[in-house]
Amino acid sequence: MMATTVMAQSKDTERADKLFARYEYVDAAQEYEKLVEKGKSDGYVYRQLGDTYYNMFNPEKASQWYAKAIQSDQDAETYYRYAQMLKAQGQYEAANAQMRTFAKKSPSDDRAKAFLAEPNYVPKLLAKDKLYDLRTLEGVNSDKSEFGPVLHQNKLYFTSARNEARKEYGWNEQPFLDVYAADYNTDGTLTNAALVTSLNSQYHDGPVSVTAEGNTLYFTSDSFRENSFERDKKLRLKLGRNNLYRATREGERWTNITRLPFSTNDHSTSNPSVTRDGKMLYFSSDMPGGQGGVDIWRVAVNPDGSFGTPENLGPKVNTPGTESFPFISDDNKTLFFASSGRQGLGGLDVFKIDLQGGEAQNLGKPINTEKDDFSFSFDSQRDLGFFASNRGGNDDIFGAVPVCGLEV
Repeated sequence: MMATTVMAQSKDTERADKLFARYEYVDAAQEYEKLVEKGKSDGYVYRQLGDTYYNMFNPEKASQWYAKAIQSDQDAETYYRYAQMLKAQGQYEAANAQMRTFAKKSPSDDRAKAFLAEPNYVPKLLAKDKLYDLRTLEGVNSDKSEFGPVLHQNKLYFTSARNEARKEYGWNEQPFLDVYAADYNTDGTLTNAALVTSLNSQYHDGPVSVTAEGNTLYFTSDSFRENSFERDKKLRLKLGRNNLYRATREGERWTNITRLPFSTNDHSTSNPSVTRDGKMLYFSSDMPGGQGGVDIWRVAVNPDGSFGTPENLGPKVNTPGTESFPFISDDNKTLFFASSGRQGLGGLDVFKIDLQGGEAQNLGKPINTEKDDFSFSFDSQRDLGFFASNRGGNDDIFGAVPVCGLEV
């Protein structure tokens, strides 16, 4: 029988909780661990440590603390996150044990229903036909985080934390994110990666999406860019949000940067993907009216540049977990996206769905691994995909070449 412990924020956890609320996970972990060393820990501290390392995607550390946390009763999501971290280490049987507890605590959750319907799905995923061959890429990756690759004409746009001149972000103690572009050469190499200075601010910037004709670009940036933020009076914090912005091209520069009207301080909007004709914009958001967590949405772009009402893509795509990094293909119906709420190999997996009918399909290996695999994009003219993965311990960009004879 589980022991029960009073778990709550307290005077002892105040400093660590504040760092956690500010997404300064590296320092938050140190503060929580100091409480453990001083014997001032309980189920709350252990869970916070688990969540801290979960957010930093450190499966080993997260699992260590979740194991201690569940010695006292926890909310359903803690068991789900613990299962995800175990999967990320290939410990599928142990992950299933935690998923069974999650399913008992939250039987109406779609993730619980999917698990109970097919708990031993991993062998089927591993047996799937390989859809893509992997390409390692030179010229874009560094020892920092790179993700969000999208090829437009002869430029590969991507997001990177490599700019050492930037202030460090407390989430992972890497510099704030910037938008970069590299030359895509005729031999398939990538060279001359450089900052897109007309887009970048002193805050996080990227990823981006560019319309087919190349004159309009959508990108993610911090709401602080507008001096816009939410105040947490209790913690005396200013909390920014991911917001979507639009820019137009003038010569070699991006100008007329404006925040999209449905981006507010009340929720985050990020990871844009615009259709080839520029008439529909897909994005991820935690705005109300979704399936739970972060969902994928779309909004019509009207001929006069105004926007319709954002529409949630519903349970065919979204779950109570996280769905993010949408990419809409040139056919305007094939959507690639990343999900941690669907049955995958671990962390974020890449899926695709025909929005005109059908079910979401896991892309399988080698695109997906036990780690986070995400921000998949595909250039139909060159028959080449790009995506990001932390399978090597750091977010890096890879190429994906369709296997001949297989529909992708």
